[in-house]
Amino acid sequence: MAEAELPPEPELEPVAAEEDEDERPPRTIEAWLIATFAGVGFLPWMPGTWGSLATVLLWALAAHYLRPELHFAVAMGVVCVAIIAGIPAASIVCRETEKKDPQIVVIDEVAGQMITLLLVPLGWKAFLAGFILFRAFDMLKPFPVRRLESLPEGSGVVMDDVGAGLYGFLVMQLLLHFHVV
Repeated sequence: MAEAELPPEPELEPVAAEEDEDERPPRTIEAWLIATFAGVGFLPWMPGTWGSLATVLLWALAAHYLRPELHFAVAMGVVCVAIIAGIPAASIVCRETEKKDPQIVVIDEVAGQMITLLLVPLGWKAFLAGFILFRAFDMLKPFPVRRLESLPEGSGVVMDDVGAGLYGFLVMQLLLHFHVV
């Protein structure tokens, strides 16, 4: 019997999934670390609340070791760094996740929560009141805070929490002035 000739084997083309992986932009680790506040944003259930709580606890610890006359300057520095670094970091994470306001981004909570805590005396009652006020205003988004969400990318993500932080700051100062807290 004669051997049958086999047709040549076709060359295999790359699988589409491999092409997609090559086209997908790599995660920008620095942006993700900043935007998620070193991973706090990955905690389950209400990452914004975790971001605010982490901010309050870290500020309570840091402020305890600072000289009182440095509290305001350091707190303002934290606010400025959170806003200045947070907006571009949040923008990158928004693009890489393809979401307008990813829940994992919590650097905005750091900025807003710290604004609420400006000029607040050290103590659990004041910190608890500041935490509750900021979270309430962040969820309610009173006028014009909700409008700030429409700013592009990271600006909208961060600036609405800055607005909520300003509301929290004003109410907190009233509570302190009238000795409610």
